[in-house]
Amino acid sequence: MEFDALKKVTAAILGMDPDEIELDMTFLTDLGADSLDLYQIFMGVEEALNITIPPEGLDKISTVRQALELIESNSSAMQN
Repeated sequence: MEFDALKKVTAAILGMDPDEIELDMTFLTDLGADSLDLYQIFMGVEEALNITIPPEGLDKISTVRQALELIESNSSAMQN
């Protein structure tokens, strides 16, 4: 669920097919995203999943896998 939301939002912002996005891709090199794109991606995922992701540490996210782990940890924290 979280990965699907991440792929869908990322694809919409970057103008690509969600099926092209893989866990080990980097946002900067593989996907061509900049820091503003990444911020918009996290905002979109927050809205799609109805969660809150703290801004601290977002600048350390470089791969789709890292983003997913951050999203999952915040998603499970919201459910508890």
